[in-house]
Amino acid sequence: MFKIVASDLDGTLLTPAHKIAPYTRDVLQRLHQQDKHFVFATGRHHIDVAEMREKLGIPAYMITSNGACVHDADGNLVFQQTLSPEVIRSVVEMAKHDPDLHIHMYQGDRWMLNHENEALRDFHDSFSYHLYDVENPPTENVLKVFLTRDDQDHDKLVKWEQAFNESFGDKANIAFSTPWCLEIMDAGVSKGDALQAVAKALHLTLADCIAFGDGMNDAEMLSMAGKGLVMGTSHDKVKQALPDNEVIGSNADEAVAHYLEAHLLAKA
Repeated sequence: MFKIVASDLDGTLLTPAHKIAPYTRDVLQRLHQQDKHFVFATGRHHIDVAEMREKLGIPAYMITSNGACVHDADGNLVFQQTLSPEVIRSVVEMAKHDPDLHIHMYQGDRWMLNHENEALRDFHDSFSYHLYDVENPPTENVLKVFLTRDDQDHDKLVKWEQAFNESFGDKANIAFSTPWCLEIMDAGVSKGDALQAVAKALHLTLADCIAFGDGMNDAEMLSMAGKGLVMGTSHDKVKQALPDNEVIGSNADEAVAHYLEAHLLAKA
C-alpha cells in the first residue's frame, strides 16, 4: 500500500478554476488522518503553494518550481537548485525580441515578469508578479524561467523548446507544464528527483509513492513513482511518453480524489 501521495496542481488536483474543491480537501484530510503523506508537486512558486497548504489544513511536503525547491511539512527549505546566470541571460536574450512572449522568472520569493498581464493573476489568490527589464534581467537565485503567450499557441512554443534544447544541451531541463507554458530549469531538476528526496527524508522509497500529473514536467515523477497516474485531459505528448501508465479522468471531475478514495483510503 502506498504511503506517499504526490500530485501536480493545475490540470490535476485543482479544479479548472485553480482551486482545491471541498470533496478533494476532505479526501486529502482523511488521507492524513490515516497516516499517508501528501506532497504538492508543482511548477508553482512555494509561496503560492504554502497558501494552499494552509487552507488545506494538513502538513505536507512541497515540491515547487518543478523540483527546484523542496520544503518539508514544517515549511523548512530542504533543497534548492537554481539556474545558471549563463542560461538565464541566453533565454532572455533569445526571447526578448518576440513581443508576444511573456518571459517569467521565479527569483527567490518573487515572481518576475517582463510585461504586464492581468489575466495571469487569475491563477493565484494573492501571489503576484513584479516587472523586470529584459535589458538587465535578474540572474541570481532564479529557480526557473518560463514562457507563455496570450494566444496560447503551442506550436510556436514548441519552436522555442527546440531552440533552447539546441542552445543549452545538458545545461537545462526544458519541459512543458501545460501546452501553453514552456519551462526552463537547471539540468539536475525534476519533480521525480525531488520526490525521491522527499521519500528518502521520510525513510521511504519511490516504490512507496503514488503520483498524479498531466504535463510533460510530470513525466519523470510519473515514471519513477511506484505508480504514476496520467490525467485523461493530458496532452497527447504526455500519454505517448508514458504509454504503460494508467489514465484516469478529469480534474473538473476531481478524478484524483475519487481515485484515492476508491483505492487508497481505508474503509470505515
